[in-house]
Amino acid sequence: MSVSRTWTPSGPYDLARSLCVLQRGPGDPAFRADGAFWRASRTPEGPGTIRIARRGGDIEAHAWGPGAQWLLDGLPALLGADDDPSGFTPRHRLVHEAHRRHPGLRLIRTGLVLESLIPSILEQKVTSDEAYRAWRLLLQRHGEPAPGPAERMRVMPDPRAWSLIPSWEWHKAGVDSKRSATILRAVRVARRLEEAAAMDLAAASARLQLIPGIGPWTAAETLQRSNGTPDAITVGDLHLPRIVGYALTGQRGTDDAAMLELLAPYAGQRHRAARLILLSGRTPPRRAPRFAVRDFRAM
Repeated sequence: MSVSRTWTPSGPYDLARSLCVLQRGPGDPAFRADGAFWRASRTPEGPGTIRIARRGGDIEAHAWGPGAQWLLDGLPALLGADDDPSGFTPRHRLVHEAHRRHPGLRLIRTGLVLESLIPSILEQKVTSDEAYRAWRLLLQRHGEPAPGPAERMRVMPDPRAWSLIPSWEWHKAGVDSKRSATILRAVRVARRLEEAAAMDLAAASARLQLIPGIGPWTAAETLQRSNGTPDAITVGDLHLPRIVGYALTGQRGTDDAAMLELLAPYAGQRHRAARLILLSGRTPPRRAPRFAVRDFRAM
């Protein structure tokens, strides 16, 4: 049996572009898009599934499971109701044009730290395909069926279940010992990490980085989703500085320091600026082949 809620955006709203950051690659067992958007989450009240769809000018949501009401209570925040883009001022023509073309983009807030932290740890220092495969296999094998009618969707394991995954299962999923050890350290203090969802950016980032193996990159990637923080710019990324530098200057080889200098006019809104730059589609031409996906099972 489901419970439901309707939310009405106060202005232009792009449901797909706002929610897409929650999907961890094609085949994500915890996220599905089929005209509506489905999420399977482990909430403080237990597992829950939510289906979100546009109905005219409204957003309609249905939810199932012990966490259903928690998910519906957090629906406006999830969809970006707390995000205020009105204070954002484009400082570059490309950013201005992207802002004009995407007035409905909102920065979402899940209020769930571990849900974004674990896949972000899996994405450390590997290709996206490797990380997405690991997330998919771990949820399929160690998660639990999502409540409600969404077949084949999975809720991620709870902290204890994560801690009980044997070493060979991490190996089968292609996760090296450094990343698996970081996840195990994080789930041991899961309750303390979840408190970061109510903190400001500096305090939340500091809380996450108390865990060995979690640095600025992982903290930013997590807080962008769990807290909807508009200034949580990702540093230490292989591609983002190059994309930002090329988009704003036409120059190649931009590093983190140069990227932060370019984004300095957007202080307080640097993550929003980066999202808009990515939406512009202006990226440097590829000069090298993609990295091959490594098979840790053969090592």
